[in-house]
Amino acid sequence: MSTDNLYNEDARKKIKDMAEDIDFTMMATNLKQTPLHMIPMSTKKVDDQGNIWFLSHKNSTHNQNIMNDANLHLIYADKDDMQFLNIYGMATITTDRSIIEDLYGSGDDAWFDGKNDPNITAISVKPTEAFYWDPKNNKLISLVKMGIGAITGNQPDTMDSGTLKP
Repeated sequence: MSTDNLYNEDARKKIKDMAEDIDFTMMATNLKQTPLHMIPMSTKKVDDQGNIWFLSHKNSTHNQNIMNDANLHLIYADKDDMQFLNIYGMATITTDRSIIEDLYGSGDDAWFDGKNDPNITAISVKPTEAFYWDPKNNKLISLVKMGIGAITGNQPDTMDSGTLKP
């Protein structure tokens, strides 16, 4: 495994590429207490500043937790493509209708009564620290390298990993 720590624009691009590609994340709030509150969330977009956006119900437990403590943890995992992204960040909740309208898609009708639902909020997460694991090659090549490594006893170099400092 090779380490590639990325900073600024390169880090924001890596976060954007991976978060939008994987899409679903586990959002953990209430980080100072156990059990953590965790909920699956769909990434709506990652903007040019590297902020990750979600839609949420204004009375949800995670919204309440964010109002008490803006620190949260996002865990992205795509086992099929062997991609993993671990993000700590600060959340902000907004009810700005233009932002909500920009983020809203027809699939969101399952959770809300249309884009004008007064209970919709948008959550913006500004990453403060992130870590990633991303395969260097496609899955088949990585699996072959792992098999060869198991036979030869040599550790295969199949993944890039590193710290992201946006």
